[in-house]
Amino acid sequence: MTTPVTFLSFWDSIKLWFNQEAVGLLITLISILLILIVGKILITILRKVFGKMLGRSKKINELMANFLLKIISVIGWIFVMLIVLGQMGVSLAPIIAGLGVTGFILGFAFQETLGNLLSGVMIVLNAPFRIGDYVEIGSINGTIRDMDMMSVTLATPDNKRVIMANKLIWGKAIVNYSYTERRRVEMDVSIAYDSDVNKAKEIITDIIHSYPEVLAEPAPFIAVKKLNEFSVDITVRPWTKPGDYWTVFYRFQQEILEKFREAQVEIPFPQLDVHTPKNVEKIS
Repeated sequence: MTTPVTFLSFWDSIKLWFNQEAVGLLITLISILLILIVGKILITILRKVFGKMLGRSKKINELMANFLLKIISVIGWIFVMLIVLGQMGVSLAPIIAGLGVTGFILGFAFQETLGNLLSGVMIVLNAPFRIGDYVEIGSINGTIRDMDMMSVTLATPDNKRVIMANKLIWGKAIVNYSYTERRRVEMDVSIAYDSDVNKAKEIITDIIHSYPEVLAEPAPFIAVKKLNEFSVDITVRPWTKPGDYWTVFYRFQQEILEKFREAQVEIPFPQLDVHTPKNVEKIS
């Protein structure tokens, strides 16, 4: 007889809990879900509004705009989570009070992360490059593809994907080859001392002027650069758009070789002359 009574008591307890607690819990869960949905919608709207504003600004490039939009998203979600914690009944006062100590501990533990974040801010503020620029950072050459708060993504000429931490980038010299509309191609040509220098310069000039990629202004510079031990070095400095640099460079290397051979302009190579005495006693 005790089993039915016990079961009924247990069932009554469940119904009592459901009547008193479950409805409130369900309302809380629905409220949290609504907060998350509304928060996501508001953050999306803010990103679109600020994205249009930043896109119209002439002082803010695409790299900086993406960085700022990501910061807006992070701050927005932090506020949303704080509201969710408040809805769950979690007191925010102790959390805010403990942020000082927690911030010190986290700052010590995540020095590298904070360093990357701060370096990212410096990169954004100084804008040493834009997305699509071809840059040289340390020993890495590549085109900027993306940037976030921690790293920059580059695509190398051989189609490798390189991700560099912001701290490493900001601590090195950054060479931006896409910064201006013109870039000087730097090439050197060597001829033998017996060759006609003026003839060699005429051949070089004709080749350079035949390239549509070479700009008329500034005019190409062609002159004797140095008298080496085995050769006369001629410097060749035409100007092109940044995207045409390697096209001109590699085409010139082949054509100058062919033209010099046709005109019998000798291209020197290191030689070593060994002289031995005529009267050398044979050692037995």
